[in-house]
Amino acid sequence: MFSKLPLTIRTLSLVLLFVFSGGAATTSAASVQALVLYDSEPGSSYNKLGKAYAIMLRNLLGHFDTSVEMKPVEEYVAGQIEAKDITFYVGSYYDNALPTAFLNDASTTTRSLVWFKYNLWQLAWNPAFNFEATRGFRFDGVVSLNAAPSAQNPAPGFYDTVLYKGRSMVKYYDYDPQTNSVFADPETGATAITNPATATTVVEVENGDTGQRLPYVVRAGNFWYVADIPFSYIGPRDRYLVIADLLHDMLGVNTPTQRLAMIRLEDVGALTDYDAMETLTDYLYGQGIEFSIAAIPMYRDPLGQWNGGVPQEIPLADATEFRDGLAYAMARGGNVVLHGYTHQYGEVLNPWTGVSGDDFEFWDIVNNRPVPEDSTTWVLNRLNAGMAEFLAYGIYPYAWETPHYHASATASRAFAQRFDTTYNRVVYYTADVPDFAGANGDPDFAVGQFFPYIIEQDYYGQRILPENLGNIEYDISHIDPASYFDYTWQDLYLNAQYALVVRDGFASFFFHPFWLEPSLGTPGLADLQNLVNGINQLGFTWIDGSDLSPPPPLTK
Repeated sequence: MFSKLPLTIRTLSLVLLFVFSGGAATTSAASVQALVLYDSEPGSSYNKLGKAYAIMLRNLLGHFDTSVEMKPVEEYVAGQIEAKDITFYVGSYYDNALPTAFLNDASTTTRSLVWFKYNLWQLAWNPAFNFEATRGFRFDGVVSLNAAPSAQNPAPGFYDTVLYKGRSMVKYYDYDPQTNSVFADPETGATAITNPATATTVVEVENGDTGQRLPYVVRAGNFWYVADIPFSYIGPRDRYLVIADLLHDMLGVNTPTQRLAMIRLEDVGALTDYDAMETLTDYLYGQGIEFSIAAIPMYRDPLGQWNGGVPQEIPLADATEFRDGLAYAMARGGNVVLHGYTHQYGEVLNPWTGVSGDDFEFWDIVNNRPVPEDSTTWVLNRLNAGMAEFLAYGIYPYAWETPHYHASATASRAFAQRFDTTYNRVVYYTADVPDFAGANGDPDFAVGQFFPYIIEQDYYGQRILPENLGNIEYDISHIDPASYFDYTWQDLYLNAQYALVVRDGFASFFFHPFWLEPSLGTPGLADLQNLVNGINQLGFTWIDGSDLSPPPPLTK
């Protein structure tokens, strides 16, 4: 079986790239009351984008002991900043008219205030607020691309490299000459320190073409300014990791440096080769590495795509080799994660074959909408059916993993009802039933997000173990046309190096056992070994997700 899990989730015209308790990365601060304000300008084609970014920020705040309130900045009421320990304003809509009450409070507050990107000029350029004298830095405007891109000059450059802890975090950029479209977020707020006794540059950003630098993060006592939106076009080597780390400082959380690594064997089911599972288990066990196994309890091929046109269904009771492989692994440090009930949907192509492990289960990816049956009851019934398969053989999955990381808002909330721990990246929507076309007004957005550390509670109420490095992939399009790209162990190793900038960050990835099958001719085992050795050399300590969370309260 060949996984079709994309390394990125692409939504509309925007590309938002994607990804503990019990002695692991926890916070020591008392509960922090946080307010997240976002732009929600009516009538804009990007009206919902501010909320999408706010959701992503709210999720990162879920790593900490925080209570988070989200609301449009247009609904701000005087005194709300003072009622919270910290306020974040996500300025995503250019020149959005900010409420006078918000500007007044922002200019005088002694509480912590973090301002992202746009509209700082409404505070900094109004003489009534005496901004520069109070904050110690000035706002000079917004800078963007060095020149207009063209077919002859497709990448004219911009302030694209955020410098942090010895790493160059390069912002995503792509240009389509056919449509003259830029896929990037090149605009940056330009500031300058005028009183070093009051304000400091915490992080710099560099123009990759000119070498010029500007402050990227400025701190003036309790006031922070971040020069762009670090939630757009995110990836594992992106400035998104900078804000993930700096949140510790913004919240005043004293978290010790800790490096933990995790591995998950992916899409293990009835047709997984026993020898591959045995080989991988023996290797990890020999390295003293506990690991997770994302297991699919019910195998379905309703269209006979891989069975000569004859439909096939294999429950766990008939999957002797599958059960034996799980038993062998569990006796040597493997712990099971429920990875869907069938990891496919109905008797249709969704979108590839309809076969377990191949297709989406909780989202109609063909039409980009929830499946018709989508409801809390329908989702819980599938989770219960999957658990019943495993419980009948004394197998107790400790966490849930969404097939292909993609499900409806309703489904994600239902997962949190059944499992106290989820182990995956997540797709978030600005509406429970999203209207991506904007037929009923402003279009909704979907954003995919990965996490560099544990999220104790996300927007949907899930506790999330991180997977932030990706997975090894090989171009085997001569066998499977949908598996057409390479993502090497060196790519994941580089991702792990960037993960080091987050003080309590993880190096967490997954690996498909089918890469060991001789018919594919890939160096799967050798590449996995190289990756594990590299992560060891970076100083990470291996831990299994089951050690970070108690098992869900399940009974037969």
